Amino acid sequence: MTATVGEAPAAPMALPGRAYRSYALGLLMVIYVVNFIDRQVVSILAEPIKQELGLADWQLGLMTGLAFAVLYTVLGVPIARVAERGDRPLIIAVAVAVWSGFTALSGLAQSFTQLILARIGVGVGEAGCTPPALSLIADTVPAERRASAVSVYMLGAPVGSIFGLALGGLIADAFGWRMAFVMVGLPGLALAVLAALTLREPRRSLPRVTAAAQDAPSFREALRELAGKRTYWRVVGGVTIKSFASYGSLAFTGSFFFRNFGPELAHYSAMFGLKSAGFLGLALGVTSGVMAIVGTLLGGRLADHFARKDGRAYATIPAVGAVAALPFSLAMLNADSLLVAFALLLAPGLLGSMWLGPAYGVVQSLVRPQTRATATAVLLFVANLIGLGLGPLAVGILSDVLLARGLSEAEAIRWSLMTFALLAIPCAWLFWSARRTMREEIVS
Repeated sequence: MTATVGEAPAAPMALPGRAYRSYALGLLMVIYVVNFIDRQVVSILAEPIKQELGLADWQLGLMTGLAFAVLYTVLGVPIARVAERGDRPLIIAVAVAVWSGFTALSGLAQSFTQLILARIGVGVGEAGCTPPALSLIADTVPAERRASAVSVYMLGAPVGSIFGLALGGLIADAFGWRMAFVMVGLPGLALAVLAALTLREPRRSLPRVTAAAQDAPSFREALRELAGKRTYWRVVGGVTIKSFASYGSLAFTGSFFFRNFGPELAHYSAMFGLKSAGFLGLALGVTSGVMAIVGTLLGGRLADHFARKDGRAYATIPAVGAVAALPFSLAMLNADSLLVAFALLLAPGLLGSMWLGPAYGVVQSLVRPQTRATATAVLLFVANLIGLGLGPLAVGILSDVLLARGLSEAEAIRWSLMTFALLAIPCAWLFWSARRTMREEIVS
């Protein structure tokens, strides 16, 4: 990576030993796994919740997306500002405890309003996770391994989605959707204690803690730094479109399979002695979930490898992966059998997840260390408010519109998801355009 001419960089922090680095990265990844379990379990529970509470698709979209995303995105920036100066492990620990508690409380909801309020609480807690976590990782690992380290942390997304789908479906089949929320939420409380007691704040090793804190830029100064980074905003644009399409589709993946392959699901579920929700959760985990794990790790490793010669690899890999996944996604949505649909999920699972490590990793390299948490929080603010907040809602609204125009529920959700799959094209274009300025704007 190439440093740019600008302000003199701050004195680097001493990196901890390899054993602790591995432990800390592993623990942060597990925390992010729990983050995504608690975030995504609602997707596999959407249909039984809809039936019990009598909801429309737009309400499912609101519950799975916007209700969670509003405070998640709004609070991310102020929490990141605290993380630029404060104790990041403690911030992360408190965040885990809050979102885990509200996930468990979701199981007690007796109405749509109560469920919405609980999901808002989950969003409040999860706002305190990724910005301080990525900033902490950037201060813990060597710069030349940053994308690989970030990709390990980002494994939490596919792994958490797998467990959220599988555990949510199995527990819902055995005990009901309410108990699924309770059982996936409570373990996070123990994890919060572990994070508070064992993670270290690298800033404590600095000889002048007070002076280091004063060196952190103001929010206006941080925004001014970000405003001058063309690469950063192109990456933000690519991540936002990717999130809009992915979160919108993920929220209705379970509904798509239930509505289009209901009899086949019942048949194969019976073969394995399972109910449909449990079988579908396991099948989605084995297909798209496992491949997403491989793709996430592979994307980070490839980015760090090729960036030794050309820093633009951090944009090239996300762009190529997005375009290459598109035909497989469209084919899956038009498959005429359940097994073919599962098989076609393998390629999008792999190719569509290779962007995580490079995109989030390069953000840490585009700004000074004192601005890293803020840069991540601003990215998440834009990407999640639009992607996580509006993606599921938009898919739900489009599905309801198509349903009102005479399509069946199965066809309405199929065409909605196909429309969103096409967003891979502008997503890839934005990532590719970030190549123009990436090499000269990487600073650390």
